[in-house]
Amino acid sequence: MITTKHVTNSTELAQVFEIRTAVFIEEQGTPAEDEFDEYEQTAEHILVYDDNEPVASGRLRVVDGVGKLERICVVASHRKHGFGKVVVETLENMTKEKGLSKAKLHGQTQAEDFYKRLGYVTASDVFMEDNIPHVLMIKNM
Repeated sequence: MITTKHVTNSTELAQVFEIRTAVFIEEQGTPAEDEFDEYEQTAEHILVYDDNEPVASGRLRVVDGVGKLERICVVASHRKHGFGKVVVETLENMTKEKGLSKAKLHGQTQAEDFYKRLGYVTASDVFMEDNIPHVLMIKNM
């Protein structure tokens, strides 16, 4: 059973960091000093569980009046099963609850089609972020 949880304590935040470490640092080679930043304590984080196992996470910040979806990731064993979509939709719902009508994200180019299927439009040329090609993507809600 897929469930989502708004992170509210240090134990849950540690689970978020474990997922991000596995995906971004170990799998994709992002340096730890680039993965974890000054927004960790102020961003709103979510966890997605498969039964009671945390398998996906993401975070939301409000930047210039827009919901910025960040650090969206799913552990390798649970990809292609809808967990990424749950992360994005949960962060979008949080954005709407704040009264915002637009969301944006920096999507890895390998995930660009995934975000397009969820209604995002590419709004930039390719740029490098943490040595991985990304594009800015925007969605009006």
